[in-house]
Order: sequence, then C-alpha cells, then structure tokens
Amino acid sequence: MMALRAGLLGVGMMGRHHARVLREVDGVDLVAIADPGGDPHGVAGELEILPDIDALISAGIDIAVVAVPTRFHEDAALKLAAAGVHTLVEKPIAHSVEAGQRMVDAFTAAGLVGAVGHIERFNPALQELRRRLESGELGAVYQVATRRQGPFPSRIADVGVAKDLASHDVDLTAWVVQSDYERISAQTAFKSGRDHEDMIVITGRTASGVIVNNIVNWLSPMKERLTVVTGEKGAFVADTSTGDLTFYSNGTIPLEWESVSSFRGVSEGDVTRYAFAKREPLRVEHEAFRDAVLGERTDVVTMEQGLKTLAVVEAALDSAREGEAVRLLHTS
Repeated sequence: MMALRAGLLGVGMMGRHHARVLREVDGVDLVAIADPGGDPHGVAGELEILPDIDALISAGIDIAVVAVPTRFHEDAALKLAAAGVHTLVEKPIAHSVEAGQRMVDAFTAAGLVGAVGHIERFNPALQELRRRLESGELGAVYQVATRRQGPFPSRIADVGVAKDLASHDVDLTAWVVQSDYERISAQTAFKSGRDHEDMIVITGRTASGVIVNNIVNWLSPMKERLTVVTGEKGAFVADTSTGDLTFYSNGTIPLEWESVSSFRGVSEGDVTRYAFAKREPLRVEHEAFRDAVLGERTDVVTMEQGLKTLAVVEAALDSAREGEAVRLLHTS
C-alpha cells in the first residue's frame, strides 16, 4: 500500500515534534512543510519551507497536521476540508465554539477524518489508568483532581491558560471516567499583565456523579502534571510528565491507635507502582490518526469530541466572568 502523503502546517515548538514523528510513523511520508515564519528549529531537512496553507495543499497531500496558533486553526482546517485532506488539528480545536462547529460541519460533510491533538489521552499512565478503572479495580469512582502547573510559556500569545492547558485536563477527565462534565464553576486570575487569564480553577461534577477539580496555571516555578482518581477501593495517581501510575489502596489492617481509629473513614494501605510499556504519546496519537484515515477503528480524538471540550472550557470562563455556576447541555 502506498504511504499516506503528509503535510505539516507550522514548525514551531510543537510542530517540530510533529515533523520528527511524521518521519518515524510507518505508512506515512512527510512530503511538505509550510510555515510563514520559516524553520526556526531546522526540522525541514531537504524539504522546502512553503509559505502558506494553499501551497501545502498544492503539494498533493492526503493528510495534514495543523500546528499553528489557535486563531488560525479554522481557516486552515476549512481549506483542507475543501481540498479533501484528512486533518489533525492541535488542541484546542479552535478559538471559539462557533469556529469549531464550522470545522466539525465541514469535515462531516466531506466525509473526512477530522481529529484534535488532545495528546494526554495517549499518555501511557492515563491509558493504563482508564484500563484499570474499566476492569473495576477502583470500584466506584468518587472524584478526579488534576494539577497542571508551571512557568509561563512565552510562545503562547493568542489564548489564555484555560484553552491552552485546562483543555487537556477537561478532556482527560471526561475520557478517563467516560462521562461528560454536567455542571461547573470556575475562578480565574490575571497576574502577568496579559489580556488572557494565567490561572484557573475549575470545579464541578460529571453526568455520572463524579466530583471534578482542575487546578491549572502558568504562575508556578515548578512543573506539575498530576491526575488523582479517588474511589471506593483507594486512589490512583497518574504522573503524566513521567508516565508513572501508582495505586494507594485503602487499608485493611485494624487500627489500634484510639485517636485515629475513631475516625470512620479509610486508612492507609499498600502502595503499588505499576510497570507497563511506555510509548511516546505523540507517536501513538499519530498512529491512531493514520489508522482512522485508513478506515480502522481507533481511539483518535474526533473534532466533535474536541468541540465538546472547548465548550466546557468556554463555559468555565463564562462562570469565572459571571461569578455563577454553569450547567452544561448535551452531556452523556
């Protein structure tokens, strides 16, 4: 079978990694790169750096990856859909729900695969966590708490931390527990002198009754990427920066310390750190996209799913602005 001819729009901080992985994935041939800003990381190799999306389409591509600033996603995606090109767009899907809906409609009408790069779904720790939740190892799930914190990235200029980072946590939370957000409330802070928020806390509940809490900011001197899922039998802790998954089980040994044993809750039990295969999430994501284009059943994040995540993030920003909780529609 002929390899899929791939084009890449944008070779900035994220695009350079897409360029590397596109060259590594079987069945895909990176044939064209476009970026009006040139090639700052020197990833083009023997390929010419094309000036824009139109030139990229003219190269005769089957699939495309869009890794440009969020405000340019819609224009690029609509042109790619019109040209019959299956497309993976970096998250968030678009700068607004309305723009995202137009993208969804265009790819649906054209019968093309439209995907969004919510890469955390392909993190080995979260994939292992979801598998263990599905097998009932935690019992009933009570709560999901995520923390995604770190220094401000100067490369992000067109969106705030909610759309850039919180979208990761909203998507992975709903995916891990397999239930959409139903009700949310949020608080934001603007501390770095920009028009967009650099800190957000989202609290809420999924349609299945799981309590959620997402802490996200660009104001921390340390980098943290943690997902904690607490349930009937204990708690899973997934560190997505290292791909590690640890289980803290509820204790089964009777407590003899009177002041502690009087508390009618759980006690500390065994701690297990799991060993499992850890593949690069971006490569797994690209393989899922390739397979979806070839008509195979995969876990690729569809544009419809990416749009749903963006709607939750925008609802969180509305909640912070208005000071009121928001009930979401179209939950599962």
